[in-house]
Formats: sequence, structure tokens, C-alpha cells
Amino acid sequence: MAKKFSPGLSTPRIALVGNPNSGKTSLFNKLTGLRQRTGNFPGVTVEHVVGRMRVHDLDVEVTDLPGTYSLHPSSLDERVVFEALLGYLPGAEPDVLLYVADGSKLDKHLLLLTQVLDLHYPTVVALNFADESAEGRAHLDLAELGEMLGVPVISVSARTGQGLPELTTALHTAIAAAPAVAPAESNWFALSGQERDIVRPLRERGYGRSDFARLLSVHHADETQLAPALKAAAIGAAGGAGIVPWLSMGSQVRETMQRYDRFLPKLRAARESSDGDRLTDRLDAVLTHPVAGPLIFLLILLLVFQAIFVWSAVPADLIEAAFAKTGGFVRTVLPKGYLADFLVDGVIAGLAGIMVFVPPIALLFLLLGILEEVGYMARAVFLSDRLMQRFGLNGRSLVALASSGACAIPAIMSTRTIANPKERLITILVSPLISCSARIPVYAILIGFAVPAVTVWGVFNAQALTFVGIYLLSALSALVAALAFKLILPNAEQSYLMMELPIYRMPVWRNVFTTVWVKTKSFIIGAGKIILAISMVLWVAASFGPGAAMADAEAAAIQQAERAQADRSTTEDLIANARLEASYAGIVGRTIEPAIRPLGYDWKIGIALLSSFAAREVFVGTIATLYAIGSSDDEVLITERLAEARHPDGTAVYTAATAASLIVFYLFAMQCMSTLAITRQETGTWKWPAVQFGYMTVLAYFGALLTFRLFS
Repeated sequence: MAKKFSPGLSTPRIALVGNPNSGKTSLFNKLTGLRQRTGNFPGVTVEHVVGRMRVHDLDVEVTDLPGTYSLHPSSLDERVVFEALLGYLPGAEPDVLLYVADGSKLDKHLLLLTQVLDLHYPTVVALNFADESAEGRAHLDLAELGEMLGVPVISVSARTGQGLPELTTALHTAIAAAPAVAPAESNWFALSGQERDIVRPLRERGYGRSDFARLLSVHHADETQLAPALKAAAIGAAGGAGIVPWLSMGSQVRETMQRYDRFLPKLRAARESSDGDRLTDRLDAVLTHPVAGPLIFLLILLLVFQAIFVWSAVPADLIEAAFAKTGGFVRTVLPKGYLADFLVDGVIAGLAGIMVFVPPIALLFLLLGILEEVGYMARAVFLSDRLMQRFGLNGRSLVALASSGACAIPAIMSTRTIANPKERLITILVSPLISCSARIPVYAILIGFAVPAVTVWGVFNAQALTFVGIYLLSALSALVAALAFKLILPNAEQSYLMMELPIYRMPVWRNVFTTVWVKTKSFIIGAGKIILAISMVLWVAASFGPGAAMADAEAAAIQQAERAQADRSTTEDLIANARLEASYAGIVGRTIEPAIRPLGYDWKIGIALLSSFAAREVFVGTIATLYAIGSSDDEVLITERLAEARHPDGTAVYTAATAASLIVFYLFAMQCMSTLAITRQETGTWKWPAVQFGYMTVLAYFGALLTFRLFS
């Protein structure tokens, strides 16, 4: 009995299925616009996007499933497709499938399509890139192709909207007929006698939509939570025999070859002619060349890094200025006190810490989206995969590592394209080791203190060479750490790269901007609330102290300023310094001083280390406050005050050894709560942020200790 959908009574579900680079996401964005959200199925970490669209009189939920080449899953995202279509994910089983294929490469996309058809869902096929097919890349008789497949075939263009009305009508018809009564046998794959024996008892017990679905469930039972019961039932019904042949790789090869043997002759009959894409071939001759390809790739990465580093600075500065003005306005409206301080220094500062990362995040996803849309990212992954594999990474990891030079947050978010869970996790864990732009103010102060501005070899500036050395050391440390994680972490899946190189195309700008919007919104909502909470906790720790300690410290600072006849600005800095020392944060700084003293640090540096956990660049402002420099950005003045700082025994606090030790500490240390928050969001647990924080802190401590000893 077919299920009937009526407006207001039930919501039909459509799932988009297809190969990677088929234009599936572009079509999804065209159908749903901004009526979409990002989420996860229960118990699944792979992200998927759900949208809403109107199909005539029905409001329909549309799910964009990850791209896959086969229903035999080899990665986490492919397993999500497998479990969703076989009914193992609660609330994810669709009523109708929309299969999206590249009309110019249909022979490569029909393998998955025939597997999907053998599941016996009501299905509509959308041949994407109709505008390109019209230019002569592929000529298909759609009526003959639809008759061959037994489902409606609609030619569409996600770029121009061509064919969308016809596609909507076909979907409405399929929804009205859902679910179709499934025949007992597969259509495109003939089961062997042993395989029929395996699925027969499962069919009799009502398991699965089709014999092929039942066979898939048994074959991949060890990879799902619910399928083992089916496997046990099949083994029991077969008397413990007859299942081994299907579990071999040879069975998958036999299935694949049988499908190709069946659909290729029919496809040739439906296709009048097909011309290769000569422009793509000419470009690939250069862009995938063994020598020129990697050089061009590195140049493109450099341009992406430079763009993020330079272009995002202007909007980030405007955001900071806007929040600073907002904070100033709040202080003029509210009476002076804890409420005003909390709103300005806790809430508004926390929101600023969230929004200031929006420009680099949006810009990164904009540039990556353009490269993805034109078809270049597949080539970049292909070129870098072999090298990255040696360190336990993936070809896609190189993009994340390179973009970490601007900010680790968008870099970690970009790892969603890495299918292998281990390689994605390793990329997330090591990306913060690449020196980001937030470290530059710290490096500038410390290098200016420790390294003289002299010319080396008659050409290079010594301080500039030090900067280059820092970045090279950060890149080397990331690769070494990745290699260590490769050896430590268990490998749940065999890693290999299987992908199709798409035709070069002009980007679909609607798709690019929709992706930027969805990813940026995900950061603001997901990681933002964690960042804001930690910001408020840090404010409380730095603003309150035990008993009357804060008041006594403030009174003592006022007396000191009066004796020195200090001006108003200096008096305020002395008060801030005294209150900070008496606060809970100051107490913690005093407490940890014995642990950091071997590194050459005193308690004030300890407070700076703690306060810069919110953001590394806070180190400079904290040092300015601690040494009564005020809000001056004069690096020369800060350097002079640092040189005047003394331990109780009269020895200098800041020496070349101390500065070098601090540089190494900030190079390795995980002092960015925003990065920890995004790691928590991307991994779905606090375990890996804790591991990330732990190993980087240990590396920073002992690296700084060794550096201090060497330079002392």
C-alpha cells in the first residue's frame, strides 16, 4: 500500500545521492537555497546538510548525502550513505532518491546508480551540466536512457536552473507513489545460488527492501551496529556455510564487472556521440605534470595564504574597532562597576573574539570553494597525496596545513573533506603547530628584543631570517608530530586515494556563497558559545581575588603612585598591575612560578602565558599592563621596559635566552581557546582537544627548557 503525503500531515524525505564532483551539492543549493542546516545523524560524526524545498503542494525535506563511488563503503562518509539507504540511521531513511550524475561522464556514474536502483527506492535521475552537454560533450537520448534504467531521467543545469520545473514534477510523481512495491530479485546484478540461499531467510523474516539490500547488509555486517543480527540470521539459516564467497573481494569484483557488462552496451545505444574535453586535457598536461604541477600548486597555496593573511586583516580590524566602540559606549551608559566591566571585558570582548575570526574563515572557504568549483582541488589532492601519506596525512591535509599559517580555525574546519578518520584526526591535531598570524605580535616583540637588526651575508635582515626559521621549524614540527600520531593511533581503515578528476568549469557562485554562509554560520553558533563561555571565566579569574586582597592591592598601588607623583595613565596602570597580581589569575601565576622558573620566566610571564590562552596576541597587552606601559603599541618602549625588569635577586628577567625560550614556547604551545573549541566541535568530544592541548604543552615546555639552557 503506497504511503500518501498530504500538506500539513507528513513530510516526505528526499535524499540526494551521487558520485563526488557530480554537481550534487550545487543542485541541492539550487533546490533549497538558504533553507538548509548542517547536522549529524544520531551517533554519526560525518556532517550532512538538510534543506527544505517546495514540490508543488508539498513541503519536502531534502538531505544532501556525502558523495560516494559505491555502496561498498571504504570510508566514513561512504558508510553514512550505506547506512542511511539501508535504514540503519534513525530518521534518515528517505522516501525518494534523487540521483545526480554528470551527463558528460555517465559511463563512470552508472555503477553506483545501478546499485541504488537495486535497492528499489522510487528514484529520479538528474543529469547535471545540461548546458555543457548541449555544447557537444555528451549527446544522450533521454527517452531511451530512461527506458533502459526504468526511472525518469531529467536533464538539468544547477548553474542556470535549466530543467528544474521538469525535475520538480518528476519528484512529485515519485513521492506520490512512495514507497514502491519492491520485487524479490535484483535487476542489474544476478545473485548466485549461494547468495540466494543467504538472503532467502532474511526476505522471509521481512528484513531489507530488496535481495541486494539484504546481501549488502550481510556483507558489511561487521561495519554497522544493527546488521550483525542479519548476518547471524543468514549464517544460521545457511547452516554456517555459504557466506564466505560473498565476503571475498572477488565477489565485489564479480558484481562490478557484471554491472558494467549490463549497462555499457545499453548506454552506447542511448548515446549518439561523446567528445572529450580538450581544454581539460590541455590544462591537466601542465597542472598535473610531475614537475610543473607541484610548483604551480605551491604557488596557488602561497597566494591563498597571502590573501587570507592580508585581505582578512582589514575587516578583522573593523570588527575589533566596532566592538571597541561598543564597549566604550556601554561604559558611558552604565555606571562604573562590575556589571559594566563584565559586559565590556567579558561578554563584548568574548563576542569580539568570536567575530574577529569570521573574515579569515569566510575568506578561506570562499577561495577553497572557488578552487573546488573550477575543478582544481581534485588535482591538488592528487599531487600531494603520496608525500602526505608518508607522514600519516592525506593529500587534502596540505590545504589545511597551509591555511593554518593564517589561522588554525578555518584550517581545522577545512579537514571535513578528508574521508579517512585517522588522517583527518591527525591533520586536526597537528594543524595548530603551524605558526598562525596571532603569533606574529609575540614574535615581533621577542625577536626585536633578542635579535639585533643587522644584515646577514650582505643581503638578508637577521630578524627577517629569524621569522623564516620560525615558520620552517613549525612546519617541520607538524610533520614530525603527524608521523608520531601515525605510529601511535590505530588504523581503523586502509587509506588510499580514489577520486575522479572533474572537467574544469566556471564556478557556480550561488553554490560558493551558500557554502561560505553555511560554514561560517556553523562556526559562529557551534564554536562561538564555547569561546564566549571561556572568555567570561577568564574575566572572572582576572577581576576577583580572595577576601580584601584586591582592595588592599589597589590602595597600595595608589600610595605608590602618589609617592612617585605619577600621572593619571601611569597610576591606572599601576592599579591594574596590582589588582592583577592579587587576583585569582595572579595567585595562579605565583603558584606556577616554580614550574616555569627553569624556563627563565617569573610570575608575571606566567600570568601573560595564562591570559594569552584566550588568544596568543594578548601576551603583548598583558606584558604592557604588567610593566606599567599602558596601552602603548610602541614596541621600542615595551622592549626598554622588558630590559629593565629584574628578579628579586637583581638579575635581569628578560635576556636573549629568555626571549628565545618564549619564542619556542609560543611556537609549540596550544594557547588558543578558539582552536580548542573548534577541535571539540569537529571531533565531537573533549578527548582530542585535551590530547591536543596536552602534547603541545609538553612539547612547548621541554622545547623552551632546552632552548633556555642552550642560550644561557
